[in-house]
Amino acid sequence: MRLADYYAARARGGVQLIISESIAVDHPSASRTRKYGRLADDTAQEWARCAEAVHRAGGHFFTQISHDGALLAAPDGDYFADSPVLSPSGLMKPGTPVGDPASLADLDAVKAAFVRSARIAKHIGADGVEIHVCHGYLLDQFLWSGTNRRDDRYGGPDVADRVRFPAEVVQAVRDGVGADFPISVRLSQWKQMDFEAQVARSVAELAVLLEAFVRAGADVFHVSTRRFGDAAWPDSPLSLAGWARKLSSKPIIEVGGVGLTIDMVETFSGQETQGPAEINFPALARRFEDGEFDLIAVGRSNIADPDWVAKVRSREWGRIRQFKLADLGDVAEEARESLSRAS
Repeated sequence: MRLADYYAARARGGVQLIISESIAVDHPSASRTRKYGRLADDTAQEWARCAEAVHRAGGHFFTQISHDGALLAAPDGDYFADSPVLSPSGLMKPGTPVGDPASLADLDAVKAAFVRSARIAKHIGADGVEIHVCHGYLLDQFLWSGTNRRDDRYGGPDVADRVRFPAEVVQAVRDGVGADFPISVRLSQWKQMDFEAQVARSVAELAVLLEAFVRAGADVFHVSTRRFGDAAWPDSPLSLAGWARKLSSKPIIEVGGVGLTIDMVETFSGQETQGPAEINFPALARRFEDGEFDLIAVGRSNIADPDWVAKVRSREWGRIRQFKLADLGDVAEEARESLSRAS
């Protein structure tokens, strides 16, 4: 109930769409720690409470589903510690072997797990599902040439081949939940193991990725950047979200440091934001007015202050509680350890 109350507080504070934290799909290798939830038959009732609490508070609720792949490979003694670590090519990052290359049978099982969890999300009353294809987790490991060295139809130098398995997951989920259940796909360039990584090295490659996901059934793209205002490529001021909007014509959610002067990586290195909570709002408004995104996601600022949206709406800047690393509790230390392992 604590998590349901946490979500509901933010819905009451003005957030219209709550997207859950990353939830492991119903597969033994999907996550290896109890600090991250699973979306399976034995957890469905508790996630239903979260959806119901958000709805009672006037908001909408998406579950974000994922598979860790080789990212969180070090077992911590929790459940599924004996399950194999799956990845496209047995690499956590270039030059760092972890776990086993996934067989075709493994991939079929993972795909089925995404479908099961998405169906559960629909059954419990979620308003949509978000498929996590970013930050160096399993589906993103297929997209990134640094971790996908496969020589079958799911790998190779061509991004059209590397996107094939993640797009098949989206297609399978679409087939499993039907045409009327929204699917968001969350994408990023940066990884926890390489902050400067690029999945799409050009606008043309990004277009290939987006087109594959649109054909598969994606309704929305949630574009994660370390800072929302960073240009995606040097020859244009457009952000990655802006390019996604231009190329796909789909609704775009932008995220990355709203109301803060530091990014997520700098947060976990111990830095704290400097300046007022509205410090980057003018830049945010300009990009919104220019049509780079349709929705803005706010993570750390909303963690710190459940009434963040209401205070922004009423321009009560001085009453906004700024985010501090301590707001994450014991999750902060695990995140530090995860980043340390990945780097």
